[in-house]
Amino acid sequence: MTKVCLLTGAGRGIGAAIAREMQGRGYAVVLMSPSANCETLAKELGGVAVRGVAQNPADLKAVVDLTMQTHGRIDAVLNHTGHPPKGDLLAITDENWDLANDMIVKSVVRMARLVTPIMEAQGGGAIVNVTTYASHEPSPLFPASCTYRAAVSTFTKLYSDRYGPAGIRMNCLAPGFTDSLDVGKFADLVALKRIARVEEQAKAAAFLLTEDSSYITGQTLRVDGGLTRHV
Repeated sequence: MTKVCLLTGAGRGIGAAIAREMQGRGYAVVLMSPSANCETLAKELGGVAVRGVAQNPADLKAVVDLTMQTHGRIDAVLNHTGHPPKGDLLAITDENWDLANDMIVKSVVRMARLVTPIMEAQGGGAIVNVTTYASHEPSPLFPASCTYRAAVSTFTKLYSDRYGPAGIRMNCLAPGFTDSLDVGKFADLVALKRIARVEEQAKAAAFLLTEDSSYITGQTLRVDGGLTRHV
């Protein structure tokens, strides 16, 4: 039996690297991203894809439906989305706060509603939400992102308590500065004095998505090279 991993935001960057890592570990992959990148990558990896955005409930349903139509099961889910609009704290509009909530929090809740009954029927599964190091140490560079990604960590705790008895695990991956973005100037802030490679984030995500982490749930794994000071 081939296990199946569904990934959103998987067209490039960290999401694409995780798709490659999971395919390399023997998982069939189903990808979603806003552009044709997900289709190109799916073809490379022998998977399937559909274009969509995390903040659209219909798009989330479409990728879940595609997964079930193609494979009939979902063993692992990666919830990944880009940064919402940035700006000075009080200059961010109500509309952009609402967009951030839809992108980051509601997308995770909506995906959970869709895949939880499937995973319950299978006897388990794993969900990983990509958040940020700044959910632990909020940064003025990403006000809306770190506010709502901290909320995802809270939801993850609540979900892990509720659905742990069904064998479903949910964790968060909290990346630090990574080469998917032009953030090399921040390397000196990191204990390791370099930014992460997307492949390093992918290996950490795959750990959480597979049975390698079978006794880990409700946690946020910071993969930040020692950037955060939080103990």
